[in-house]
Amino acid sequence: MHPAPDQERQRWLLPVILVAVVAAAAAAMVARELYATVAVERQSQSAPILPSASAIPISAQPGPRDVRATQDATGHPLYETVRQLLQTYFDAINGKNYARWKTTVTEARVKDMPEDTWRAAYRTTQDGSVVVYRIETGPVSNARILLTFVSKQDPADAPLELPAECIRWNVIFPLTEVEGEWRIDAGPTGASPQHDRC
Repeated sequence: MHPAPDQERQRWLLPVILVAVVAAAAAAMVARELYATVAVERQSQSAPILPSASAIPISAQPGPRDVRATQDATGHPLYETVRQLLQTYFDAINGKNYARWKTTVTEARVKDMPEDTWRAAYRTTQDGSVVVYRIETGPVSNARILLTFVSKQDPADAPLELPAECIRWNVIFPLTEVEGEWRIDAGPTGASPQHDRC
């Protein structure tokens, strides 16, 4: 006696369903592993390992010259613009290039620091270990950057209140958008930074 057509269909349908479920589960596990690997690679590319300024010996200060950032900062829409702006700003100081520095700041900053004053202030300065911790957008065309960096200089060129060869700075740079380009502005947030000896 042959099984009914419905029983025959059920007999082969169950293994097919099981195979499909197992295949789907395996595909999901492979996809999850793949996406996790891609996410880790993207995170490592966008947020390089931050140097600990205190772990760098004085002889190697001011540390790396490339601008780095925390994961919080790299997630901000303005991050890449901010990173390029700060890289140009610090490269100009390290290279003693006043014309290049002027392209990163507002006219108010330029007026506060004409070329002769700028050259005297940064005569022996070398900056490094720049880390952007936070980017905050405020009113239209305005933002603030919380960052730290290390400067090394002749103690005679250091701030009067801290005549040190190596200084760690914690600062807030105000930014303003000028004709479609972001610039570092003058203002009270950047005027009184926290700083201590390396």
